[in-house]
Amino acid sequence: MGNENSSTIYSEIRKLKEEKNAVILSHYYMPPELQLLEKDGGVADFIGDSLGLSIEATRVNAANIIFCGVRFMAETAKILNREKQVFIPDMEAGCSLASSITAADVLELRRQHPGVPVVAYVNTYAETKAEVDICCTSRNAMSIAKSFDSEELIFVPDVYMGQNLSKKIEAETGKHLILWHGKCEVHEQFTGSAMKMMRLMNPDAEVLVHWEVPAEGVDASFDQNTGVLGSTNDILKYVGESKSQKFIMASECDLGATLKGMYPDREFITPCFKCPYMKKITLTNTLQVLEAIGTGNVPPYEIILPEEVMTRAYPPIKRMLDFV
Repeated sequence: MGNENSSTIYSEIRKLKEEKNAVILSHYYMPPELQLLEKDGGVADFIGDSLGLSIEATRVNAANIIFCGVRFMAETAKILNREKQVFIPDMEAGCSLASSITAADVLELRRQHPGVPVVAYVNTYAETKAEVDICCTSRNAMSIAKSFDSEELIFVPDVYMGQNLSKKIEAETGKHLILWHGKCEVHEQFTGSAMKMMRLMNPDAEVLVHWEVPAEGVDASFDQNTGVLGSTNDILKYVGESKSQKFIMASECDLGATLKGMYPDREFITPCFKCPYMKKITLTNTLQVLEAIGTGNVPPYEIILPEEVMTRAYPPIKRMLDFV
């Protein structure tokens, strides 16, 4: 997108946001042009990870929320703001991880493991959230797991995140995690061999690894290297506190754009694995949502969920927000 065209769309989006009482929440994995705050010349009102944007959704005063992320995130915003209209610029912005488990799967897990609490990563659809005890994000999963008295927990759907968490949870609490075998198609590409190769080429770099990376990739990352294994927010915080000038990043490619914008004096190395679902959101279809609000053209963009599902999904999400 050319600078002139981009500038025109920015201006039109800002104008329509004001006219239609709308805010834009934008995830760190969005294309860089959607990660620029309005105060800095862009269009986003808030930029963050899943938990940060969930919190911001509860603080929004505007009548209309446009969620520049994937569909499960927009659903979460709707569940937290039932009186507001919530939109996503492309309903096809799904998630391989969220699609890996259904409400029926959770009910079957409960049948197989009666009485065992179910913790669901927020990367799940509303119908799944409605069947669990609590949701979590990569930022608060550890503290949530530790809060249960049960010696066993069912953790869904990310098997790699579950494996990484279980090592720490079992070491610190003795709790055992029963895992589902869902995967993020982006983070699973950070294999042990990929991480070893990047480390060999950049021996002076620290490593930034997301919870969703396979255990073999995590092990290869931290073999004689320092860094952080954690959430997107943990990664951003770690870089801010580190003295290193070079980092190997194992997460979605456009998080690198965020980091480079925050720390222009640092170097970030990563294979550019992009989430195809996140990239379905663009400046153009974000503008199209705003143009549709207040007309008969909103159905392709508006998040509509059954009242019963929202009622049952709200408590697990609210419990998650209590662990901020």
